[in-house]
Amino acid sequence: MKELNTQDQVVKSLVDFDQSSGNIFERLLFNNRLIVVGVCLLITVLLGLQALNLNLNASYEKMIPSKHPFVQNYLDNKEDLASLGNSIRIIVEVKDGTIFEPKYLETLKQINDEVYLIPGVDRPFMKSLWTTATRWVAVTEQGLEGGTVIPDEYDGSPTSLNTVRENVARSGEVGQLVAANFQSSVIFVPLLDKNQITGQPLNYRDFNQRIEEVRKKYKNENITIRVTGFTKVIGELIEGLVEILGFFVFAVVVAAIMLYWFTRCIRSTLLVVTCSMIAVLWQFGLMHLLGFGLDPYSVLVSFLIFAIGMSHGAQKMNGIMQDVGRGIDKLVAARYTFRRLFAAGITALLCDAVGFAVLLIISIKVIQDLAIMASIGVAVLIFTNLILLPILLSFVGVSQKAATRSYKAEQADLSGKKHWLWGFLDTFTKQPGAGIAVAGGILLTIVGLVVSANLQVGDLDSGAPELRADSRYNIDNAYMVKNYAASSDIFVVMVKTPTDSCTRYNTLALVDELGWQLEQLPGVETTNSMANLARMISAGYNEGNFKWIGLSSNNAVLGGIQQRAPRELINVDCSMLMLYVYLKDHKAQTLIDVTNAVQTYVDNHDTGEAKFLMAAGNAGIEAATNIVVKKANREMMFWVFAVVTILCWFTFRSWRAVLAAMLPLVMTAILCEAMMVVFGIGVKVATLPVIALGVGIGIDYALYVLSVVLAHMRKGDSLSVAYYKALLFTGRVVLLTAATLGVGVGFWILSPIKFQADMGILLAFMFVWNMLGALILLPALSYFLLEKKRVKDSKLNQHGLPISAQ
Repeated sequence: MKELNTQDQVVKSLVDFDQSSGNIFERLLFNNRLIVVGVCLLITVLLGLQALNLNLNASYEKMIPSKHPFVQNYLDNKEDLASLGNSIRIIVEVKDGTIFEPKYLETLKQINDEVYLIPGVDRPFMKSLWTTATRWVAVTEQGLEGGTVIPDEYDGSPTSLNTVRENVARSGEVGQLVAANFQSSVIFVPLLDKNQITGQPLNYRDFNQRIEEVRKKYKNENITIRVTGFTKVIGELIEGLVEILGFFVFAVVVAAIMLYWFTRCIRSTLLVVTCSMIAVLWQFGLMHLLGFGLDPYSVLVSFLIFAIGMSHGAQKMNGIMQDVGRGIDKLVAARYTFRRLFAAGITALLCDAVGFAVLLIISIKVIQDLAIMASIGVAVLIFTNLILLPILLSFVGVSQKAATRSYKAEQADLSGKKHWLWGFLDTFTKQPGAGIAVAGGILLTIVGLVVSANLQVGDLDSGAPELRADSRYNIDNAYMVKNYAASSDIFVVMVKTPTDSCTRYNTLALVDELGWQLEQLPGVETTNSMANLARMISAGYNEGNFKWIGLSSNNAVLGGIQQRAPRELINVDCSMLMLYVYLKDHKAQTLIDVTNAVQTYVDNHDTGEAKFLMAAGNAGIEAATNIVVKKANREMMFWVFAVVTILCWFTFRSWRAVLAAMLPLVMTAILCEAMMVVFGIGVKVATLPVIALGVGIGIDYALYVLSVVLAHMRKGDSLSVAYYKALLFTGRVVLLTAATLGVGVGFWILSPIKFQADMGILLAFMFVWNMLGALILLPALSYFLLEKKRVKDSKLNQHGLPISAQ
């Protein structure tokens, strides 16, 4: 497109302006402005109505990598592993006394019965002291006897309480369902994917509210109720959405105030903010039409769309304001700005879309949904901020006072009275500033590479790292870890055998040996399997003598034990048994150690009689997720940089310009990973998209600056002059939007939701450092890649100065 940067190249008056000028796309839009505005208004109303029906929910299935072998093994055997999927644990604690009191047991019974009736609970597998699945076994003079822990004849009398106490001791549930200090017990609540009444996916928000109602109803001075589990974490995040939206609104307000401070024009500021918000509204409406919903992880995509919209909108508004300041009619100014910036804007948005779309290669549904949502948002921005905003500004214009002020400031700078900041930035277009900037960039990149080598995949903290360490959930989880031998972090190895062969000695011996080896790992608390039960019952068959605790090699004896085995240890037809590995936490290193230990054992003990499969349980699923995330992290970055590089090539048609634009992005990506190490943030589902998104957003800055620089250099300007003009035209808006959005998201660090605080840190860093890369490192690189080449290829006049540029 033809560049129009000086007053003598333009027509000021609308009367003298040729309405047929510009390309066909420009003419189609601006010669039918009322139709365009009307269509956009209609779309806004229709999609706004759809956005009102957008649901906020989450899904356990969407959070797991469904194509990973671990998860495939879990899903293939899901019917036999019903208690190992999504679940919560409700801990009912008594402050004074023990659980062996009538009042406590009655309260526990009422909570058990009320939770049992909540839609979404997998009732047959629910377990507590009051469920029939909780049984005791003891060796008596008559042999092995057993029954429910709380018998049918329980009446709350001292005799009944003593019986319950004895049964608990004989049940093996101390450390599992009952705390070792007898001051609390657990209600284990497995969950279904769907509400069995409505058939709809489990509504995490509603379920969390039902649990909170139970907590509120039964909590008193002597009873404390604690809840842990994935569903509770999601529920806490959804409830914390009010805080998330509050910080979102704060960022929007900060952006509006800063933009007004820059322009001193209320109408243009409101239009930029409004068009960016319309983009978010359209995104929400389209998401609902396509069957998507919001979850706590993808809700922040809305802010990214707003941020990108503000960046592009501010550029359009600034271009129109400068032209109006020169005395150009508002409609003509809008068309000139559209011509100058549409190509750069559409390329930048395509790069943003690529940054989002590349996330589709990650086989985790929640990330793929995020990629689609974000891509929809970027597509919407083409209409709202590249097309609708200039057309609206062509109607309402900008404040003449503000436009004159902007023009005078520009003329003052061009006349030699440079603003100190522009003068400082201009030093990087020549030596020694360029050399210092490049050397500094290289040094920072090396430091970043060294630090980022320690970047870990997965959670680095115990509990729920999405929440603060002092959050109610993490306090509840810490109580669970402290008082129960069986933690909520469970890694399950499935052992497949021929039908009715799961209790054969050779198989149980292998399982027993693997369990012992895993218990030697520092991150493992204990293990449990059919082998453990067989050893204990073996002693029971021999009058309870401890010296008989061991595996019997008699398959007939083991087959008899099979009849007494609970369903969580073996399946119905005895074709699979499970080895439960209870972990101290689900930190990345813990999961790596367990996974490697199991794999090593399986590789060395593949007898063909038993097939060991990883992995079920929440820790097993998370181990699979970490493996997928680690592999996808590098693949994602490769494709993001590859596609963005190709798009930059088509825009600049110069490999030197592409290098100047891309190298600052590479540095920022490396430094972002180093920041994650410094702040103890691991690469996981919640953080994986950030760097990819940062690359897509960061290229916006480089495109707006470098496209103007190249345009002026092609006219014969030196790099210094071209960059200075770019600073006055697009560079100052890059500085404004990056600083504004960086400050806006920076305040997220105060959020009670740690996940949002982490996102605030990373996004603020990406906004600011991408801006610094575009304004400092890009011109410095351009000096070595573009300016020296230009001078070398230029013809020199009699004074030895370049008079033309190639």
